[in-house]
Amino acid sequence: MSRPAYLGKMLLHWCEACNVPVLGKQCGCGKNTKKVEVTPPADIRPAFDYDIKRINSVSKKQFNAPLIPEGHLVVLNKAPYEDRMDEIIVDGEVLASIRFEIESCEWVLLPRLEGARRLFQGRDIRALKKWVIIEQSVVPFILKKGASVLAPGVLDADPEIKKEDEVVVLNPAGEVICCGRARMSGKEMCEENRGHAVKPRWSGEPAPQKTNSAGKNWEDAVKANERILDSMIEKSHAFIKNVAGSMDMKVSVSYSGGKDSLAVLQLVDECLEDYEIMFADTGLEFPETLDNVKQVAEHYGKELRTASAGDSFWDSISVFGPPTMDTRWCCKICKLGPITRLIDENYEGGCLSFIGQRQYESHARSISKKVWKNPWVGNQVGASPIQEWTALHVWLYLFRVKAPYNPAYEKGYDRMGCWLCPSSSLADFFQLEESHPELAKKLNSHLLAYAEKMGLSAEWVKYGLWRYKRYPKVLQTLAEKKGIRLLPSQEAPKELHFEVTTGYRPCKAGGISADGSFGQAIDIETLRESGMLSPIGKASFIEGAASVTFGESRAQVFASGNVNGRSDNEKTLKRLMRIIEFSVRRALLCQGCGVCVGHCEHNAIEIKEKKARIKENCTHCGACIEVCPLVKFI
Repeated sequence: MSRPAYLGKMLLHWCEACNVPVLGKQCGCGKNTKKVEVTPPADIRPAFDYDIKRINSVSKKQFNAPLIPEGHLVVLNKAPYEDRMDEIIVDGEVLASIRFEIESCEWVLLPRLEGARRLFQGRDIRALKKWVIIEQSVVPFILKKGASVLAPGVLDADPEIKKEDEVVVLNPAGEVICCGRARMSGKEMCEENRGHAVKPRWSGEPAPQKTNSAGKNWEDAVKANERILDSMIEKSHAFIKNVAGSMDMKVSVSYSGGKDSLAVLQLVDECLEDYEIMFADTGLEFPETLDNVKQVAEHYGKELRTASAGDSFWDSISVFGPPTMDTRWCCKICKLGPITRLIDENYEGGCLSFIGQRQYESHARSISKKVWKNPWVGNQVGASPIQEWTALHVWLYLFRVKAPYNPAYEKGYDRMGCWLCPSSSLADFFQLEESHPELAKKLNSHLLAYAEKMGLSAEWVKYGLWRYKRYPKVLQTLAEKKGIRLLPSQEAPKELHFEVTTGYRPCKAGGISADGSFGQAIDIETLRESGMLSPIGKASFIEGAASVTFGESRAQVFASGNVNGRSDNEKTLKRLMRIIEFSVRRALLCQGCGVCVGHCEHNAIEIKEKKARIKENCTHCGACIEVCPLVKFI
């Protein structure tokens, strides 16, 4: 299991009088709140009807009873786990966790003591499932020593219990003693005279279940948090006005279709008159997102500037291979490149973009400044007015102002963005099969074709193993157990391989020379038309060959794929051979993403016919070379 990450303050409290979540020590009603102990990073969010139905459906399947009663507000906390796991908080109590088990590809409910009490106490146990009744004499050993439940101490057990099931252990009076995982079947628990029957996760003294009044809604929660929200909003307003006033740049809001960027858009709209909305259509957006973007632009009455990647992802996957968590080339090709081009075409001198970034989302964002420059989008300054907000701050604010949020949130998704992002959980891809089967089918067809090409099985696709370059231990174990072959590293097949075939050696004419080869023919005309050698130095072409100077050094690229380089310095020559490889790769495999455009201070790059072209005013600075995704990720 991943280690909990403290990315910000643990803010979740609960007002027992109002029975609503509060993000501070005092409720709007004036009464003090109690702190709810949840797992960091504690980025709490509301549970929508879909979430509650899923929780109750899983609860009924496992225990034959729903966990969550009607009319109670529910919040969820995403906790560290190999895949997706949410803690379920109702009436100020963590009732259970629901997590997606990778091997079974199913959701499983892990009740805590209070959740188990609500499921079992006061009900006919024989009408329920996954219960174990133990002798009263062994209860003290479990409570004081945290010992496992041994088979000799079991009085009775649900015969349907299977090994590894989540079970609830009760005393003869029907009171909950502990919850945990079965180490043998229910039948074995009753028949065996030795062995561990249940390994407890949670144990505690018998107690009555806690219930608060029902009938509360999110408007009640907004009222309880009004003072807290007002303070956060005031700080964000001041930040927006200060940053916008201190920079002589046009202002935009980067809207993604997600809740965070919608909150930022609302905040900016409350402060500024002159701004525009930017949206990067990656070509991998949910249909709900595309509809929501149009609705939001109409709602705020602002000009919408859209950068579209079209089919860039599907055109590029054969070059890069499936994206992984470590090599998300898709972000550069499908999002940052188009955004760079959009800014370059519409904002002379760049723009200031307010962006929905929050510290609770990841470690990288927790240490990010509130104003920054993205190294991949050189013509944009980013600023985050909600850096210290939790997800619940955002949702309460959106509920308060009745902002038009993306309806995909009500279909079981907790984040918006590309529907095939490799950073998504495996649970999200199974969710995709349910909510958008046509999208899931398209993705799977490409992944299966890639798997076949690489000699991998369909299970490699099923278990989401394509999402990793370095496999977590749990997935290595799973693959070994199921006999799934893994790639040594999740690298795309190198369609344009290059190596130095003859080492760096003294040259008879003086200096150092080296020979290299791409192992295949090179289209010199494509190399000339692209201008990709110009960032290295002055280039010239003759039939079947190209020549480029790099300071006092020189290299030639031949149509045969051979490369010859000469220099007075071995270190310089190695550098030259390396950037020759990069530049030929860029010329022949360019995806037209436009990332390089934002890194050229001389406006010497254009996108023409979906390819980058270096113009004649190139100064040979080389700033565009190593920012190219083809260089970064292959």
